[in-house]
Amino acid sequence: MEMRRRFRRISVFTICNTLLMLAVCFITLYPMYFVLINSFNAPEQALLGTVNWFPKAVSLDSYRVVFNDENMMNGFLVTTLRTVIGTVVHVLFTAIVAYGMSKSNLIGRKVYMKIALITMLFSGGLIPTFILMTKLGLYDNFLVFIIPAMYTFFDMVIFISFYRTIPESLEESAKVDGASDYGVLFKIVLPNSMAVIATIALFAAVYHWNDYYQGVLYIRSQEILPLQTMLYKIIAENSMSFMQQQAMAQFGSKLPGNSIKFASMMVATLPILAFYPFIQRYLVKGVMIGAIKG
Repeated sequence: MEMRRRFRRISVFTICNTLLMLAVCFITLYPMYFVLINSFNAPEQALLGTVNWFPKAVSLDSYRVVFNDENMMNGFLVTTLRTVIGTVVHVLFTAIVAYGMSKSNLIGRKVYMKIALITMLFSGGLIPTFILMTKLGLYDNFLVFIIPAMYTFFDMVIFISFYRTIPESLEESAKVDGASDYGVLFKIVLPNSMAVIATIALFAAVYHWNDYYQGVLYIRSQEILPLQTMLYKIIAENSMSFMQQQAMAQFGSKLPGNSIKFASMMVATLPILAFYPFIQRYLVKGVMIGAIKG
C-alpha cells in the first residue's frame, strides 16, 4: 500500500510538472507561431484580425512584397555583414585583451580590472555617447556597429576563466621552442578554446543581429540601415506606404499593413533562429565557465 501511495504521488507530480512545462512552452512559442501563421494568411484573412491555428487561405503575397523591396533586402545584407564582421572582430579583440589580463604578472592588472568593471556597471549616458560617436566620425558610418561593440567586460571575464583552465605547461613548452606571446595565443591557447569562442560568438552574433537601437540613433542613410531598424520603423512608425504601393502595383490590390509586418518579422527572425541550435550546446558550458571563480 505504501509503495502504491508513493507511486501515485510521483505520478501526480510528474503529470503536473509535465503540464506546467507544456504550458510554459505554449506561452513562449505561441507568439512566434501566431506571427508565422498570419504571415502566410491571405490578405483578406489578415484584415479580419482573427486568431487561427492554421492559415485559412495560404498566400505568399506578403513575402513577395518583402523580398521584392530593395530597401528590405539591402537591410538584410547590411545586417548580415554587420553580424559576421562584428562577431569576428569582437571575439578576436576580446580574446587578445583577456589573454593579457589573465596573466597575474601583468603590471597594473588589478587597476585595469577595476576600470573595466566600472564600464560594465556605469555608462556615460545617451547624450555624451552620441556626442562622442559624432566627434569620432562614426555618425552615419557602418563602423558605428563594429567599433563600440569590439569589447565587453563580461565576455572578457568568461575568456579569462577559461584561459585559467589551460595548463601552463603548454605555454611554457611553446615558449621554450621559441614562440612569442602572440604565437602562444594563436597557436596554443585559441585552438584549445573553441568552446568558449563558440559561446562568445553566439552572444555577439545574437546581439548584432537583433540590435536596432544603434541604427535608430546613429544611422540616417538608407543604404546602411540594418534590417532590424527598418522593422522597428515599420512597426513603430507604420511606414508601409512604399511597400503597399509595390503590392498594389504587383498584385492589383493593396495588402494590409499587418500582413506585411508579419512577413517582415519572419524574414528578420528566422536566420538567427536557424543558426542558434548548431552552437546552443556550447552556451551552457560557456555560462558555467563564466561562473567559476578563481
